[in-house]
Amino acid sequence: MASLPLVGLPTDSKPIGSHPFLVVGEKYVRAVVDGAQATPLVLPLLQPPLPAGDWLATLDGLLLTGAVSNIEPHHYGGGNSWPGNPHDPARDANVFGLIPQALALGMPILAICRGFQELNVAFGGSLHPKVHEVPGLADHRENPASSLDVQYGPAHALQLCPDGLLAGIAGGTEVMVNSVHGQGVDRLGESLQVEARAPDGLIEAFRGSGPSFLLGVQFHPEWRVVENPFYLGIFQAFGEACRRYRLHKQVGSP
Repeated sequence: MASLPLVGLPTDSKPIGSHPFLVVGEKYVRAVVDGAQATPLVLPLLQPPLPAGDWLATLDGLLLTGAVSNIEPHHYGGGNSWPGNPHDPARDANVFGLIPQALALGMPILAICRGFQELNVAFGGSLHPKVHEVPGLADHRENPASSLDVQYGPAHALQLCPDGLLAGIAGGTEVMVNSVHGQGVDRLGESLQVEARAPDGLIEAFRGSGPSFLLGVQFHPEWRVVENPFYLGIFQAFGEACRRYRLHKQVGSP
């Protein structure tokens, strides 16, 4: 495993019993191992943030995971929050420091759900705090009473941009994906390019405009990644970008 690229995954703050814990979903860790063929490295996100320089010097990629929490609205000019809206200030503080440093290094980044929204905000974009309350947009939330297999099962078609990265992975311009989110992109961040939209027009994926691998998706390709060729292809592309980045670092070392 030591020869594999290292992918960093941020933690989330979660109370378990009477104690605070830092956690990361096992499905994301498994997707890095089984899909990207890389070694996962869990990054403890504390408040105040730990210096990220040493982490980033070691990493070959960054996976911004989904989470139960939502980005605090003040980060994107979204006004006041509301009772019951789950937040994780430590994750906000850390991730919005990590992203620009990783971008400056040209490090591959794959961002999923909350991570997708974090990237958009980091690039100056904004979010719909409640997609289901926006006229013309569908309710993209899962049914919490359903089993996980149903919640993460195919929910709607995704329209892929013909010349995009995802269309190349899918081998076409339409694919079925899951839908497990209450927030979504309102204004797209600067220099980000749309990769896919839901049937209601909501942006579901974007990529960066530079040469480095930068992909954000609103759906969850980590779910049973080896069983879904499209999801697996996303993680394989990310893993290959991490290997190229690692090789470039090794070649550039004195």
